[in-house]
Amino acid sequence: PSILVVGNSCVLVSEWDIRPIGVTCQSPGYTKAMTKWNVGDVRSLMNQWYPPESAHGWDKVGLITGAPQAQVDRILLALDPTQAVVEEALQWGANMIITHHPLLLRGASFLNQESAKGRIISALNRHEIALFNAHTNGDVAQDGVAQACAQALELSDIEVLSPEGVNADGQAIGLGRIGSIKPTPLREFAYTVARVMPKGPTGLLVGGDLDGVVRRVAVSPGAGDSMFDAVRASDADVFITADLRHHPASEFLEDGGCSLICASHWATESLWLPVLAQKLREEARRLAITCEVKVSTIVTEPWSLHLDTEGSYL
Repeated sequence: PSILVVGNSCVLVSEWDIRPIGVTCQSPGYTKAMTKWNVGDVRSLMNQWYPPESAHGWDKVGLITGAPQAQVDRILLALDPTQAVVEEALQWGANMIITHHPLLLRGASFLNQESAKGRIISALNRHEIALFNAHTNGDVAQDGVAQACAQALELSDIEVLSPEGVNADGQAIGLGRIGSIKPTPLREFAYTVARVMPKGPTGLLVGGDLDGVVRRVAVSPGAGDSMFDAVRASDADVFITADLRHHPASEFLEDGGCSLICASHWATESLWLPVLAQKLREEARRLAITCEVKVSTIVTEPWSLHLDTEGSYL
C-alpha cells in the first residue's frame, strides 16, 4: 500500500480499499481526514507510548488477534484476557480489547474449543474483536503500571526503583517506583493502602513493625519478590507489591529488610487501567477521533472469597 495526498487528506491506497487513515500526513499543511481509528492506528499509538523493544526478552507483547485495517469504535481495557472479559466486550460492542497480561505468554500447541484459550481465540475471531497487550513494556514505562500505583498512593519525589534506561524523551524507565510520604506509622499507612487498592477478595498482608514510621515507600505492582535486592539497596521503609511467597518474604524480614505490604496481583496492576483510558480519550479528543474507551468492571482475580482461619495447630 502507499500514501496518496488528495486535497487536504491522506488516504491509504491498497488492492483492498481506498480509505482515510488515522495518522497525520507528513507533508506540511496537510492534516488527517478520518474521524475513526483502526486497529493499526491504536497499535501504533500503544507502541509509541509503550515501545515493544522495552519489554523484557521473555515477554510477549503486541497485537494478538485482529485485522490492522479493522475499524475501532469501542475499546475495552482489562488486566487479563479472560473469557468473562471477552463476554463483557461482546455485550458492550467493543471492537478491541487492550489488556496488560498476554494471552499466550507460554505458548500453546492446541487452540481448540476444549480449552479456555481456544474458546477465547475463537470468540475473538468470530466476532472480529482485536486483542492487544502491553505487559513488561507497560510496567517499565515512565507513565506505566508502576507509576500509576505510586501516583495513586500520592507519593512525592517519585523515582524509578530499578532503572533500565531512558525513553525517547530522556526520562528514566524501569521496574518499580520509590517515593516519599509524610511520616506515618506502618499500621496507619497500611489502612491508607487498603483504601487505595481496588476492592477484591484477597485484601492486604502486612509484615514488619506496625508502629514503625514510614517515610519512603517502594512499589512494584504484580509479583515483586524478584525486586528484593533493589529494595534492599534503596532507603525504603516499606515495600508494596504482590504474590510474595513465604520463604523469600520471611527471609527478607529476618535479614533486616524493610516492612512489607502484600496486596493482590490484580489490585496493584489494575490501577494503571484508568490512566491508560484517560490517555486514549485525550488522544482521541486531540485528533477529533470518535472512539469510546471503557475500563472493565470485572475483577479477574482467581479467588472469590477470603476467610480468616480460626483453628489451632496445638
